[in-house]
Amino acid sequence: MNWYSLAEDVLNGNKLTDQDCLDFLQADSKETLAQLDAAYKIRHHYYGNDVKLNMLINTKSGLCPENCRYCSQSSESSAPIEKYRMMTKDEIVKGAMRAAELGAGTFCIVASGRGPSRHELATVKAAAREIKETLPLKLCGCLGILADNQAEELKEAGIDRYNHNINTSEEFHDNIVSTHTFDDRVGTVEKVKQAGISPCSGVIIGMGESSDNIISMMRSLHELDADSVPINFLHAIEGTAFENKTPMTPMWCLRIVAFARFMLPTKEIRIAGGRELNLRSLQPMAMYAANSIFLGDYLTTSGQEAEKDIKMIEDLGFTIEKDAFTTSAEHFQTSVL
Repeated sequence: MNWYSLAEDVLNGNKLTDQDCLDFLQADSKETLAQLDAAYKIRHHYYGNDVKLNMLINTKSGLCPENCRYCSQSSESSAPIEKYRMMTKDEIVKGAMRAAELGAGTFCIVASGRGPSRHELATVKAAAREIKETLPLKLCGCLGILADNQAEELKEAGIDRYNHNINTSEEFHDNIVSTHTFDDRVGTVEKVKQAGISPCSGVIIGMGESSDNIISMMRSLHELDADSVPINFLHAIEGTAFENKTPMTPMWCLRIVAFARFMLPTKEIRIAGGRELNLRSLQPMAMYAANSIFLGDYLTTSGQEAEKDIKMIEDLGFTIEKDAFTTSAEHFQTSVL
């Protein structure tokens, strides 16, 4: 397979066939660097060498009724995590100030649970309004499954983006959780789109999915038209149902990120949770396909120090995006064909 020619096909508006997808995922490991190089052709066409910086705050930890098998905050998890109820508005605003100081363009307000209570929603709305008045941040909410009208309330308060990951393929979904359905997740993404909020949805790789499942999840994200796609790599946390899953090889993770760029060429693709554990020393190479990262810590696991991430970007010769509201996929239309 000529991966560079396949990249040209993608830039010409063609989608990968099912056979193309299987060939990509099942190619000999020696093909991975060539695949990554071809993915960079697509990434550079739409985003140049810009990197989007995101930072999140876990405003409510644990205490979740859902039974997601990968999650340390699950109702069935015995992981020794810190558990606390909703932060105050001032604590959330303080987190946003720290994100801005580090140069992040997007600040994500995350809370555990099936969906937000009235009090939790009110707190997020109040924080969002104050942040919008004082800081030039794009605001993302991640509060679980939304009830009717909650998306509209968040939009009115200043939430620009909403994250609700599909996590895996529809076919594999029942293997990771039983307290909600794949359609529940898709339904929330559709609600935020209808409210005029930018949709963010991604996946977790490494939970036992097949190549067909990976293809299916990428096609689902394409159909959802998610603007931002976090690629998480399973961090097998002690006390969760998946605690005995072994880390993936860095080269397989690179292939997944490259594949995501081929399948979702115009989208913000972010290497997210578990990248430090799974990509390890090859984290910088993933940026040739991805164009976004999380700074700092995740929900219940530690991330790489923000200063090291910024240095990594500089060492690559890449540049940090200065305006999170710029649509880079429209800005970089100079073809490299």
